[in-house]
Amino acid sequence: MIRAICLIAAFWTTAVSAETMKLAVTTSFHNSGLSDVLLPAIKQDTGLDVQLLVVGTGQALRLGQAGDVDAILVHSKAAEQEFVAEGYGTRRTEIMYNDFVLIGPASDDAKLRSAENAADALSRIARAESEFVSRGDDSGTHKKELALWSSASLDPEGFGSWYKAVGAGMGASLNTAAGLNAYILSDRASWLNFGNKEELELLFSGDSVLFNQYAYLPVNPAKHPHVKAEAADQLEVWLTSAQAGTLINSYTINGEKLFVFNALQ
Repeated sequence: MIRAICLIAAFWTTAVSAETMKLAVTTSFHNSGLSDVLLPAIKQDTGLDVQLLVVGTGQALRLGQAGDVDAILVHSKAAEQEFVAEGYGTRRTEIMYNDFVLIGPASDDAKLRSAENAADALSRIARAESEFVSRGDDSGTHKKELALWSSASLDPEGFGSWYKAVGAGMGASLNTAAGLNAYILSDRASWLNFGNKEELELLFSGDSVLFNQYAYLPVNPAKHPHVKAEAADQLEVWLTSAQAGTLINSYTINGEKLFVFNALQ
């Protein structure tokens, strides 16, 4: 309670003064287009000029560990908890969620449409040896993909040439999948905002294991005294506010909602 009061006080006393801070965000968040909605509102309400470093979750965490950013917004819970436990982040605050979806060719040779769950869907791709594009970049999406293969008792290390790790962000990976007419795991927001769908379709979703939570982690000033801790706290107050919730919940593409706000102040 005391912390919340202090953060709110910092929010209102600094709102009138412009300040720049660095926030590392995932490519999936940026590709969704939501940042184009949130950043102007953040600046108007708080005076903060938030500069985004758009990278995969793994790289975002490494930027936080090095003190190269003031905060991060990522989506890999276990890695985030480790980041805080090791003292690199002061806390982990959940902001919003969506889900992961499996995309693939409309012909659906691997028959994902009739899969019972996500593990079954990936097993079908492996059995058919249908082309699959992996981000292969240590991002939150890549971490989730590897966990899903593991849940199906499969290891990409043993896959053939049909498995293509491209080492790229979500948008670039979707472009590769579109060019190859291949299967791919994507977050729903990036898929909905992706313009180059070609023959790809959303083929499988709805398994609870595909839940995709985004969380905000301020970098610990005890590790890196130069980070802008007050600005990071100020941004956290805004991201957990009713104003942020309204903007996040109302952000849609073609009538489809991309994120659900679930922050608790």
